[in-house]
Amino acid sequence: MLSVGIIGASGYTGAELLRLLYNHPQARVDLITSRKYAGKPLGECFPSLGGWDLTFESHEDEAVLARTDVVFTALPHQTSMDVVPRLLERGKRVIDLSADFRFNDAAVYEAHYGPHACPELLAEAVYGLTEVRGAEVARARLVGNPGCYPTSVLLPLLPLLLEKAVCPEGLIADSKSGVSGAGREASLGTLYCEVNEGFKAYKVGGHRHTPEMEAQLSRTASAPVRLLFTPHLVPMDRGILSTIYAVPCEGVTAQRVAEIWREFYRDAAFVRVGKGDALASTAYVRGTNGCVLGAVDQAERGRIVLLSAIDNLVKGASGQAVQNMNRMMGWDEDLGLRAMPLFP
Repeated sequence: MLSVGIIGASGYTGAELLRLLYNHPQARVDLITSRKYAGKPLGECFPSLGGWDLTFESHEDEAVLARTDVVFTALPHQTSMDVVPRLLERGKRVIDLSADFRFNDAAVYEAHYGPHACPELLAEAVYGLTEVRGAEVARARLVGNPGCYPTSVLLPLLPLLLEKAVCPEGLIADSKSGVSGAGREASLGTLYCEVNEGFKAYKVGGHRHTPEMEAQLSRTASAPVRLLFTPHLVPMDRGILSTIYAVPCEGVTAQRVAEIWREFYRDAAFVRVGKGDALASTAYVRGTNGCVLGAVDQAERGRIVLLSAIDNLVKGASGQAVQNMNRMMGWDEDLGLRAMPLFP
């Protein structure tokens, strides 16, 4: 049985990791840490998980870091980089859920997040979009788990860029997320009365997921790619729906796009192409590691519309992290992740 630790387990992604790993047949959670809850039982932080006999510890204790085989770091940006090198020195394999190891170029990271404490590790960190980078993930000791918005945008776009089915110029992504994407810390902008009965765009023209997506799009297209990305906050708990506008290459239709997706993801456990009116909805993937894709022709406007739905806490974070662990261990990618959507 693989011994697993979660560093920073008191947030939403930590709770999802715990929920998913509870029934994992090959992994056992032996360590959870939190500065705020150190020394307190799991149920004090998450009453819904109170039946599990686990106690939070502090990751500042060096002996704690030596205990497990694989570690998920679910810490804020600019914080994971302090603990990840210490874990790697002890021979641990690490899946980091912050942005600290999603970029291979330190200059790009630092332009949007701040100074990086261990830029030498960026060259070896693997971007953990499992369906696309799975072979690299399998060999990695350090995986940078993708952001939630990037997962929803890259899964539909990367196969189409590889097949030269859409143009790399003029890409627009309009994405909507549930409030859990903002994290568990209290803030004015995510209070109930601030969010309920409202629908707004935020960080327009300046969201930090834009450079992450552009880096992966450019790598796939073998040329610089710019993306116009606008995120929106929807008054629901979880889920992301991304609507992407692209210029199709000559002769490419929605039917051809669906064929490319089905072929590219033929062995993927979690990506499926919607049909008819059921193209993509957050309700189709709620509580799962799934991604539903859809495409609609807009030939008279010189565009094709791509739709993508994921659960931001599962495929957009913790579920994808478990999927990456499975790949690193040589197991089936869907181990511990076989779940039907929470519907209704």
